[in-house]
Amino acid sequence: MKNNFPHVFSPLTIRGMTLKNRVVMMPMGSDFAGHDGELSDEHIKYYELRARGGTGLIMVENVCVKYPEGSNGTTQLRLDKDCYIPRLFTLTEACHRQGALMGIQINHAGASAMSSRIGMQPVSASRFPSKAGGEIPRGLSKEEITSIAKDYGTAAKRAVNAGFDVVEIHAGHSYLISQFLSPTTNDRTDEFGGSAENRARFCRMVIDEVRKAVGPRVPISLRLSVDELVEGGNTVEDCLEYLEYLNDEVDIFDTSAGLNASIQYQIDANYLEDGWRSYMAKAVRDKFGKPTIAIGNIRDPKIADDILARGDADLIGMGRGLIADPDWCNKAQYGDVCDIRKCISCNVGCVGNRIGGNKPLRCTVNPDLIGGEAYKKQKVNKPCNVVVVGAGTAGLEAACTAAEVGCKVTLLEKEKEAGGLSVEISKIPAKKRLADFPTYLKYRASKLPNLTIKTGVDATVAEIKKYNPDIVVNATGSVPLLPPIEGLHDNLGKKDASVYSIKDMIADVKNYPEDMTGKKVVVVGGGAVGLDVVEFFAPRGAETTIIEMMPVIGNGLDASSTSSMKECMEKHHVRQMTNTALQKVNAHSFLVKYDGKEEELPFDYGFVCLGMRANAPIWNDIQEAFTGEDVEVLNIGDSVRARRIIDGTDAGRHMVLNTLERLNYL
Repeated sequence: MKNNFPHVFSPLTIRGMTLKNRVVMMPMGSDFAGHDGELSDEHIKYYELRARGGTGLIMVENVCVKYPEGSNGTTQLRLDKDCYIPRLFTLTEACHRQGALMGIQINHAGASAMSSRIGMQPVSASRFPSKAGGEIPRGLSKEEITSIAKDYGTAAKRAVNAGFDVVEIHAGHSYLISQFLSPTTNDRTDEFGGSAENRARFCRMVIDEVRKAVGPRVPISLRLSVDELVEGGNTVEDCLEYLEYLNDEVDIFDTSAGLNASIQYQIDANYLEDGWRSYMAKAVRDKFGKPTIAIGNIRDPKIADDILARGDADLIGMGRGLIADPDWCNKAQYGDVCDIRKCISCNVGCVGNRIGGNKPLRCTVNPDLIGGEAYKKQKVNKPCNVVVVGAGTAGLEAACTAAEVGCKVTLLEKEKEAGGLSVEISKIPAKKRLADFPTYLKYRASKLPNLTIKTGVDATVAEIKKYNPDIVVNATGSVPLLPPIEGLHDNLGKKDASVYSIKDMIADVKNYPEDMTGKKVVVVGGGAVGLDVVEFFAPRGAETTIIEMMPVIGNGLDASSTSSMKECMEKHHVRQMTNTALQKVNAHSFLVKYDGKEEELPFDYGFVCLGMRANAPIWNDIQEAFTGEDVEVLNIGDSVRARRIIDGTDAGRHMVLNTLERLNYL
């Protein structure tokens, strides 16, 4: 078999442990655990699927070493009692049988815990909340610090008993050890505060307890926020200083970034380039000469190979990339990289579901994190013709899914190109990753001989009936919401006016100057669409204002996107007007109403971004045409209700499969 990307797919031995390749699955919370901290069947299948996909080392999500005090999240795995060992052993056994090595991350949440969940005041190095608006913790006593260090050690011993090959200590991301290391959360005046050596003392105690517990043969990994990327926080140079006191007994440095206040760098925002954090891994590797893990939006195997080839790191950390495609390694090493379902860093199902959402892990581009592609083993037991109307991401997923189980599928698209709104939005520079998903879907579709895509076709009932459908799937997407506000339709997109929709902006995106100093941009709508416009113009120097009728801008955004939005608006002095209603649209100004007062906002560019609405122009005709016939009709994605890509992808996969099963085709 061919071996693409030789640096990624070469072995590495660390303290007697040999990885078959350089890919490490990063620890990521899943909310799959039971409320008692027990490993679930979902967990085991989820990790086993990534092991079968060729991952060299799987680092299981952080587990709690002291419950409930150190617990993080709605549900979290626990390792504070022996009773958790058997299920964890079942996990390591299953993944070892697939050829993967197994690590586990041990952690105490500190001030990142919530009293509503743990039933007590959170603890920390000092009385600083771990994030803006967070709870005030109490500072730990020296006796408590010593006791917690021992808790890490006993948890590590249990991990080894459960079959884990590596133990990772979490010392980053605003958790307890990080709260001691960072000057932003530690103002102690005893031996645990002040100098770098003192702030590192608790972490040193933890490392020593873990080494004593696991013995000389088990590698220890240390996850760090190498660059905290917050004002007053540790820089790379600061990290290198305190690591001088931690280097002994650490075998792998897992070089992450960010704190809660800079979570867009911890959980990479979509505009950050592949491998952008590798400079951190290189800095640590160059100084200490030990294996480092480079992470940060790494999706492209060529970039991963280059990072290793130039000596920035020894290992490649992938998180969301392996949520999106558990077979990333096998596809990159032996197959066709175009088959890789790349993560688009949208942070909707992974971050948005869990942080604040309290829901289990999901993925926009991968509608089945547990079963993977097992559905392909099912085949239709009789002929089934499927017609899909609309070749956006929902329609493409539906068409591919139906074809992969043996249906004869015809996909009709009005535009000249398949891909839908995702292709259009990806033309905004910061959203370019979004194009990876429709690109993947179109490539997947091109390999299915029983799937025909017809573009430039205006789907009518007569056209649909030509293909004698057994199932019709309507997936015609959404269009911008443009309510009957005075002056809006008279001025929108007109030559003698400066009023535009998001589609107008995208159509002209390459023509806006890089320097827009002195230009006034006003955006109506503080949802995701409006923020895309703000984040495009504000960094170019435009005097930017955003208007939102609700009390909050960016309502419903995930934590990473929210933090990125706030950073952008603060840095570029964006005027934010909440609880503000658009009253009238003029050719070069908006009339708005706030707190009973009207204000006219002049602009050089005015954008009306009030979201999207369902676009289902022939759905009623389809329903009527096939009433009383033996034809099943489905409406999916944005054509039902304007939502997110994740909802359409999920419907495209599961509604189609469930319908085929219900109608006894499978």
